[in-house]
Amino acid sequence: MRRPAHPLLRTGAAAALAGALLAACGLTSGSPMADQVDPGSIGQGKPLDGAHLTVTSKEFTEQLVLGAIMGIAFQAAGADVLDRTGIQGSIGAREAVKKGQADAMYEYTGTAWITYQGNTKPITDPHQQWVAVREADLKNGITWLPAARLNNTYALALNQANSRKYKTTSLSEVAALARKEPGAVSLCVESEFASREDGLPGMQKAYGLNIPSSRLQKMDGGIIYTQVSKGSCTYGEVFTTDGRIRAMQLEVMKDDKHFFPNYNVAPEINSKALKKYPAMAEVIEPVTRKLNNTVAQELNAKVDVQGKDPHQVALEWMEQEGFVKKK
Repeated sequence: MRRPAHPLLRTGAAAALAGALLAACGLTSGSPMADQVDPGSIGQGKPLDGAHLTVTSKEFTEQLVLGAIMGIAFQAAGADVLDRTGIQGSIGAREAVKKGQADAMYEYTGTAWITYQGNTKPITDPHQQWVAVREADLKNGITWLPAARLNNTYALALNQANSRKYKTTSLSEVAALARKEPGAVSLCVESEFASREDGLPGMQKAYGLNIPSSRLQKMDGGIIYTQVSKGSCTYGEVFTTDGRIRAMQLEVMKDDKHFFPNYNVAPEINSKALKKYPAMAEVIEPVTRKLNNTVAQELNAKVDVQGKDPHQVALEWMEQEGFVKKK
């Protein structure tokens, strides 16, 4: 999957680098979206007729699909949409919205709370974290619309055979298994996850999970899914919306102590653009409500497993859900 280590990827010199990243990321370019769509269940009456909007996104699969979904929704409502999706890293797309070089994107609440707003402790309740993010960003000229259930965070997963064998469904049960039968638990993780306090070290503390170094393998994120699927390691670090979870029929362990931060996706809108075109909110809200982890896994898999184009995947889903109709 084409993604950074995680959509929450921390950037220590974020503020200092923002201007340079904007200049380097091609934000002066873009191409018009030209989807032949009419309103379906959204965009009736074309409330964005005459609007010229720019949508952006980060460069990994899920973001490319979400950026296309947003742009297609605005087109159905009558807007002319410029496509500036696929900006490398988190900061470039965020700064584009902040500075008005783009009008809207789908962003993650955890990324905003931790990376952009500088907090170290996540808020356990997803809605309360969204509220806190929204309130903090209003002074930055950014308005957050209601969040989706889609939560792209860390998790551990195992294959079907090991699921039947060990019968674990939560991280607490994994910790109990490690204490009872140490040889049963091996773990494949990325190097960054192995060292981050919001990764393996923190998880081990939170759950009393003791995994000796001999039972821990560090590898590239893409390889982890294959190794877990083959059973080469019992559990592997995954992202909860990754399409390979469904494609490989992996079982995700519940974070029953709510250790991992929430990364719920939500529309992040330039406040001036929203004031000028308030219909953006009513157009995108029903679409956002439909987004959850199951939907994300399905759409991501179509790109990363089946090799389909992210924009086409987004368009097909919007038509399938009845949000838009072909002209």
